[in-house]
Amino acid sequence: MTGKKTRSPIGRPPLLRRTNALTLLKLLREAGTCSRADLVRTSGMSAPTVTNVIADLLSAELVQPLGEGASNGGRPPDLIRFKAERGCLASVRITAQFVSFLLTDLCGKELDTSEVWLAGRKTTPEAMCALIAEEIRRILKARGLKRDQLLALVAGVPAITNVDEGVVLAISTLENWRDVPLRSMLKRSVGCQVTVENDTNLAALGERMEGAAQGETSFVEIDIGANVSAGIVLDGRLYHGAQWSAGEIGYLRLPHISRRDPVLHEFGALEAVLSSTGIQQSWRETTAQLRTTMRGTGRGSGRVDVTAILDMAQRGEAAAKQVVKQRAAIVADVIVNLSLILNPGLVVLGGEVGRHPALIGFVRKELERSEFAVPRIAAASLGEAAVLRGAIAMALDAIPSILLPLP
Repeated sequence: MTGKKTRSPIGRPPLLRRTNALTLLKLLREAGTCSRADLVRTSGMSAPTVTNVIADLLSAELVQPLGEGASNGGRPPDLIRFKAERGCLASVRITAQFVSFLLTDLCGKELDTSEVWLAGRKTTPEAMCALIAEEIRRILKARGLKRDQLLALVAGVPAITNVDEGVVLAISTLENWRDVPLRSMLKRSVGCQVTVENDTNLAALGERMEGAAQGETSFVEIDIGANVSAGIVLDGRLYHGAQWSAGEIGYLRLPHISRRDPVLHEFGALEAVLSSTGIQQSWRETTAQLRTTMRGTGRGSGRVDVTAILDMAQRGEAAAKQVVKQRAAIVADVIVNLSLILNPGLVVLGGEVGRHPALIGFVRKELERSEFAVPRIAAASLGEAAVLRGAIAMALDAIPSILLPLP
């Protein structure tokens, strides 16, 4: 006896129509305004197919007709545009000190930003979700937007994150952040599609969207500041690894320095040396050994912030130059090792330490010794905005599927 045949959904008219609609919607969002003829040429679809799909998009109120455009001698083109104001997107960056927010339209145009400092506040997952929901509601109201117009929220966290399940493994600088189901918690609070991602990964996407990595398909962003981590993009996609820890270079073992096993709630060996705190500690030790009083610079022998140390190194001051050159040698070693494994075309250095010209200059000099597998080195250009812009880039990728769900 033969069972009833099941037909594959591939090729069914509703799915093909949706696929075509997704393609045209993406082209319209990227172009802003164009004609049906432009869409036929760019998409490779027939004119009747484009006409039918545009009719569907018009009925769904996703596009708007603009009338006739300027003629080049023939019939004036009928112009249409994507209705970016139909909804909005939000990105959130969670740190130990503050939570920052960015609201955009459906083309990524900024509508509003805000920042909430955490001093004196509870920082448990529940408290943070309540804070985020409250601030999102406030921003939407201030912009005259309804809650159901928020279509997607992407949150960046300074931690290893299981993106598939939306679970944050651990954040040692916040209260009770271990195995936190942040995506489901935020979804209940804000009522839209939510994605949770590592902040350095999002910074890499931000630099690719509108920063130092535009046009790059395979590159690595290394952020060096209060922490040390990397975001890896291969063939245009973020690489997370089997256990979501790809890019956690702060835990690399250092030859002749440390073979300590990685521990979630502690600095890794590389992080302890390269971070802002590590450089400040080395500076204090170096100046103590040299018995430098620093009176000539007005800084005395007290606490000096890491940017001041890097600035002194750039000016050629011996003690600072010694400290920074030591760190640059380690960064160069990390870049060479990553390049021999991944062979990216570009390494973007970010963070208050990583993007400083002094460190980048010394790193480039160290890399001159290598004969092959040496990537280009660039300073991150978006600064503190990189994580939020990268989160919006991720949300923009999800928008077509949200606006045109599977039939």
